Amino acid sequence: MRSEPPPRSVRLAGLLVALQGLGGLGFVAVFLTREVGGVGQETGGSGFGHVAYFSLLSLGVLAIAAGLLRGRPWARTPALFVQILLFAVAWYAFGPSEQRLAGLALGAVCVATFVALCTIRARLWAVNLTEEELARRAGEPLPAGTGPEDGSSGNS
Repeated sequence: MRSEPPPRSVRLAGLLVALQGLGGLGFVAVFLTREVGGVGQETGGSGFGHVAYFSLLSLGVLAIAAGLLRGRPWARTPALFVQILLFAVAWYAFGPSEQRLAGLALGAVCVATFVALCTIRARLWAVNLTEEELARRAGEPLPAGTGPEDGSSGNS
């Protein structure tokens, strides 16, 4: 069991991923409202299938956010994958859809989340290492006050 809480960058990423999941549920609400109102039926297909699909995706993103906020390392990789997918959506919004502001906003959130999950502390946390353990494994000298010669080895 992990005793160390997640770094601040992971918690920030968890909040940003939760924002993305809530945005997805907002999209679902608009899509459902249009479908119930009959506007969505103009395309000839059933929009309720799209509502169900995007609901599941959004709930999955919220589950990933909950995992990050609760300090579960399994959530880091799916969160990174979601950022890659959503960055492609942001690229499309900025370019072909000509929704420049929406594309920039989503792209900025994706990049910020990706960077937050790729900090050294977040990466070490994901593999359950501390900076001292990493230094010890790499053969580098430990910072002053952390070596066994000063009596802080924890064997007391």
